Amino acid sequence: MTLRAYLDWNATAPIRPEARTAMTAALDLAGNPSSVHGEGRAARALIEDAREAVASLIGAGPDQIVFTSGGSEANALALGGSDRRVLASAIEHDSVLAHAVPERIKVTAEGVVDLDDLEAKLASGRAPVLVSVMLANNETGAIQPLADVVRIARAHGALVHTDAAQAAGRMPVDFLGLGADLMSVSAHKLGGPQGVGALVIGERALVAPMIRGGGQERGRRAGTENVAGIVGFGAAAIAAAVTDWRSVTQLRCDLEQRAIGLGAEIFADQAARLPNTTSLRLPGIAAETLVIALDLEGVAVSAGAACSSGKVKTSPVLKAMGMSEQAAGEAIRASLGWTTTAEEIDLFIAALGRIRDRIGRRDLRAAA
Repeated sequence: MTLRAYLDWNATAPIRPEARTAMTAALDLAGNPSSVHGEGRAARALIEDAREAVASLIGAGPDQIVFTSGGSEANALALGGSDRRVLASAIEHDSVLAHAVPERIKVTAEGVVDLDDLEAKLASGRAPVLVSVMLANNETGAIQPLADVVRIARAHGALVHTDAAQAAGRMPVDFLGLGADLMSVSAHKLGGPQGVGALVIGERALVAPMIRGGGQERGRRAGTENVAGIVGFGAAAIAAAVTDWRSVTQLRCDLEQRAIGLGAEIFADQAARLPNTTSLRLPGIAAETLVIALDLEGVAVSAGAACSSGKVKTSPVLKAMGMSEQAAGEAIRASLGWTTTAEEIDLFIAALGRIRDRIGRRDLRAAA
């Protein structure tokens, strides 16, 4: 079997065996979790166990967890279900920016939210405001100063939402300790199934349901719950809580040092980052070309967020960081996980070198 290197964990992490096993068992249950008979109560018990597991992972109370179809729906419920004006950072996921006014909170060249700009916008803007700043960026891995964001927002009477889809399970997350009002998480980023997520709702936040017609999820999201998916989410959360990311950090550092040796530029390398994420470019090679060439070499990476199926587009995150159109159009993301091996890093670096040499020679011939 030909070795492939899967380095696109920020798009989707492979499902954890614990989640697969739990989901298979859950599929054998016939009960609707809203039913009062024994089968229904058994299904409900599985959901509540998963709710406790997810809450434990992110430092929230089980009663604050509302299960959704994923991180994007959680963002939509948080932002679209609020009557406040949304003020979001310029590096948010599209599912957040879709709800925000054109005005964006600026970020630094390292991809970290500019706290002075946040302060200024809150001071001059209309109240009430809901500030949305992600906990860690999906493209660069840059960790945001959320405690400071909350402090500034509180001083201006604003609430805070944070998209923690990439952070949960990869760094310590403490919803209550951070003081945020709303937090979105996603199962498939931490080894659970696709199509499941959650919104954490704090005491200060008032959220109107988008899906009505039933009393599920304490009246905040109608519809029969995805029992197997939620169970898989819970099992993945338990496994994620004990995952050691130190070896992944070492692999990422090795990847970056060797890529720099090939002429690559690393973005946000001076910022505190997730242990698994690298945003880089080979100057002169378009991201689309590099992603396709790497795939043909047996390496799976992405260019920016995996939010537009089958499309490669210039990174708006890097443009917000002040990068040129060319630099942003050449950026790819390599993201690692708990099963990534040194051999996969070797494959990536070898492929990167071959592509650089091949395209470089082609460009020289074209210039001649």
